[in-house]
Amino acid sequence: MTTREKHLVELVDEAGRPRGETTVSAAHQPPGQLHRAFSVLLVDPGGRVLLQRRAPVKTRFPLRWANSCCGHPGPGESLVEAANRRLREELGAGPVELTEVGVYVYHAEDPTTGRVEFEYDHVLRGDFRPGAPLLPDPDEVAELRWVDPAALAADLDADPHAYAPWLGGVVDQLLRAPGPAGSPTSPAGNPTDPATTPAGPATDDAAERPGGR
Repeated sequence: MTTREKHLVELVDEAGRPRGETTVSAAHQPPGQLHRAFSVLLVDPGGRVLLQRRAPVKTRFPLRWANSCCGHPGPGESLVEAANRRLREELGAGPVELTEVGVYVYHAEDPTTGRVEFEYDHVLRGDFRPGAPLLPDPDEVAELRWVDPAALAADLDADPHAYAPWLGGVVDQLLRAPGPAGSPTSPAGNPTDPATTPAGPATDDAAERPGGR
């Protein structure tokens, strides 16, 4: 078990209220335990979003294309602090100002590893400054590419198994946010603050489908 698999995550109910904690490893064993997570989408001045292809050593959905960065805040940890920590660890990027554009509750089982994602996922948008460094960790990231989010949404329908099952839902939250390609709405805050944490929609119980996160 890797060190990160031993880290603690915050268990929540379907309204995002804390109800305990467990390890990353335990939370992702079948049938999965609903826990708090975040997905970051870095957006460049032209509106393109940064995707990463997950490294082959990942325990869940390796070698699938996903959003810029994912992770779990520790119990009581702010989303901004946790997300910027993972941006630094995975991409050598940040810190960046992050805005929460939505929350998505999803459930997906990895058909290869048998691990389960069951997450109350805060979708965070960050503006990427031209010329800012990107130094991806090869143990985390296999490849990077910039894509137009509308074109990505179409490709998710055409070739869903090339992507992590949560990516469709993440992109949908970005595209539904007010303004072009999800312009900022409100700053990301403490995940337990009801003013910045909308209730998640109904859980997707399909094992895997486009738009699963």
